[in-house]
Amino acid sequence: MEIGIDSFASAMYGRNTLSSVDAMEQLLDRIVSADRAGLDVYGIGEHHKKEFLDSAPAVILSAAAARTSRIRLTSAVTVLSTSDPVRVYQNFATLDLISKGRAELVVGRGSAIDAYPLFGYDLKDYDALFREKLELLLQIRDQEFVTWSGKFRPALQNQPVYPRSLQEKLPVWLGVGGTPESFARAGALGLPLMVAIIGGETERFRPLVDLYREAGRQAGFSPEQLKVGLHSPGYVAATTEQAIADYYPGYAELWTKLGRERGWPPVTRTQFNNLIAPRGVLVVGGPEQVAEKLLRHSEALGGVDRFTFQMDNAGLTHNQLVQSIELIGTQVMPLLKSRE
Repeated sequence: MEIGIDSFASAMYGRNTLSSVDAMEQLLDRIVSADRAGLDVYGIGEHHKKEFLDSAPAVILSAAAARTSRIRLTSAVTVLSTSDPVRVYQNFATLDLISKGRAELVVGRGSAIDAYPLFGYDLKDYDALFREKLELLLQIRDQEFVTWSGKFRPALQNQPVYPRSLQEKLPVWLGVGGTPESFARAGALGLPLMVAIIGGETERFRPLVDLYREAGRQAGFSPEQLKVGLHSPGYVAATTEQAIADYYPGYAELWTKLGRERGWPPVTRTQFNNLIAPRGVLVVGGPEQVAEKLLRHSEALGGVDRFTFQMDNAGLTHNQLVQSIELIGTQVMPLLKSRE
């Protein structure tokens, strides 16, 4: 199982607000720490809100590429519905050249909708936009000269798209939430699947992952081609008790705030305890407990090829995040390798 980190480039830590310059510098330092600690991948999300600095993930990842040597660098996710697939490919092909073949993409429709009014798109076209733009992105990836026409973008007639990525086939993962059609689409296209699970019990997604694998099988793809990734909130400290003490206050504050915006009830300690229980989604604990939970999640979903921690959403300090990254690399990953 590959292990990585996903970040939304948050500038908010607890009750203190970092300057954007300091927050960005710390984020790049954490990516360097992850590279040195042996983690496999680091992802940057895409948001267009004041508290996040990830509106241009390819730019952040390119800066990280210049400071790292082995870690793979990916979006998490690129909101493809509101982006031009030509520019998306060009940006990540350029990242691939800068990083010497370490670039990847996770594309999705976006659970946050702030990009739609910003770039002039109508939410009623939410799925149609994504279907069309995914088709174009994959054609650009696979063909140097592109002939294509659609509804939401001017047609291309035998048009070359440059630069080309260093990797022969730039990896494109499909990021999904809980929509069955999205799982089936990923399988039918033979794309690796990145499942974002942020609440409840991970095992409830097994029927959807099975749907993905069956759609891929029917489309003629081998099991080895149908990779499954899992993205969930998590945090590792020296002990489970310390991880909970560090993580819970900021987690409760953030999700209670989001609840006021989206109509959810406030977070309670009982709810949190259920989420950090063996079947719950939060991967929070000491190295031993986290390794056990990741293996349990993998078994519950029929095998997980990649897991990415979302850690900068609970008011944790830069030092706490760096220490967690180091523990993941030096303790969690060796435990996983010894038990897989």
